[in-house]
Amino acid sequence: MRHGKKFNHLGRKAAHRKAMLANMACSLIDHKRINTTVAKAKALKKYVEPLITKAKTDTTHSRRVVFSYVKQKETIKELFGAVAAKVASRPGGYTRIIKTGNRLGDNAEMCMIELVDFNEVYTNGKEATKTKTRRRKKTTATVEETPAVEEAQVVEETPATEEQESDDANKDA
Repeated sequence: MRHGKKFNHLGRKAAHRKAMLANMACSLIDHKRINTTVAKAKALKKYVEPLITKAKTDTTHSRRVVFSYVKQKETIKELFGAVAAKVASRPGGYTRIIKTGNRLGDNAEMCMIELVDFNEVYTNGKEATKTKTRRRKKTTATVEETPAVEEAQVVEETPATEEQESDDANKDA
């Protein structure tokens, strides 16, 4: 029975599982996006996100701790360089899992796991539209409100003619 067991064993022995997750973490950091099964992606997410959090503080100790999980020096340089610079302001949630359907051979659920800040379609597109819409609303709102208020005051100040008063009386009756 597996009562209280928190992580997925993925059908592998401990050494094989650790090696596989370390290699997948290296591939994710190097390529910024990989395709895998949903179960492996969820396990990888739990494995790699603490490493990215560690990489935000560039000290010798944090480099040694990350190196104990990921055994490739080039990946460590990439993680503490470009990746840490991009995620410096993000409080967490560095990866995104997007399901892509089922695999043809064994019908396994497939997905794509990627680093959130390196997807230019989502990050640049949303930021650009948000800033543009905010600017437009502020400028148009101030420009349109002031003439409308002045026109309303001008209409109220003009005296009504006798014909308009008689028309208003007929409508009320």
